[in-house]
Amino acid sequence: MDLKIKNKVAFISGSSSGIGYATAKVLLNEGAKVYINGKDKKKLDDSTEKLKKSFPKSHVFAVHGDFLQENQVDEIIKKLPDIDILINNVGIYKSQSFFKTKFDDWMDPFQVNFMSGVRLSKHILPSMLSKNWGRIIFISSECAYLVPEDMIPYSVTKASMHALSKGLANLTKGSGVTVNTIVPGSTLSEGAEDFLTSLSKKDNIPVEEVKKRFFENVRTSSLINRFANMNEVATTVAYLSSPLSSATNGSVIKVEGGSTS
Repeated sequence: MDLKIKNKVAFISGSSSGIGYATAKVLLNEGAKVYINGKDKKKLDDSTEKLKKSFPKSHVFAVHGDFLQENQVDEIIKKLPDIDILINNVGIYKSQSFFKTKFDDWMDPFQVNFMSGVRLSKHILPSMLSKNWGRIIFISSECAYLVPEDMIPYSVTKASMHALSKGLANLTKGSGVTVNTIVPGSTLSEGAEDFLTSLSKKDNIPVEEVKKRFFENVRTSSLINRFANMNEVATTVAYLSSPLSSATNGSVIKVEGGSTS
């Protein structure tokens, strides 16, 4: 299927690995020009080179910067060209007791996960409206619904995304711009694979058994009883980036295997 995004310009925050990187690959394969971002410059440069090798005729660019650092956010925004597709993907989290959380444990994920989308959207949306075309996509999480007791700050930021996305979508009424949210579930990212491997070694059981136990004991509401692969999420993001999705606006699209349904 031709998603009709050839030469469209996309920026994906937090995309040197994981879902953001997988999305970059799908968009590049469709002919989009893609700007990826990360706070670790070496990792970002390595990811950029890998994409260039995989898609030698493509246009891929690196925008280094940490969304936790306000001055770096300003620099990221200054480096961006006119953007057609904005994918607010960057996110941080940590596991800890709610009763031990400190001020920064709340403000850091709020700044990175939520305010990055506010600042990028505020900068990019006016141009989209003036062109009468654009796509803004927020990458949320099933944790917005299934809140782990040790990840409350992260979950709050993801739930807040939904209100922000809907509010921005209301601002696009009657235009060719859309704003939507995607809710991934348990996804087999590099980080998830590392975590599963560590549990496998700790408990001296195969990784496949660790995965099985996760869905038997933790994510029991899943209807697919498996981890999604990153491409399943990335292709959904790519569709919402396309003119083919023009009737979808202000929506929450779930790619979580039915875990929150």
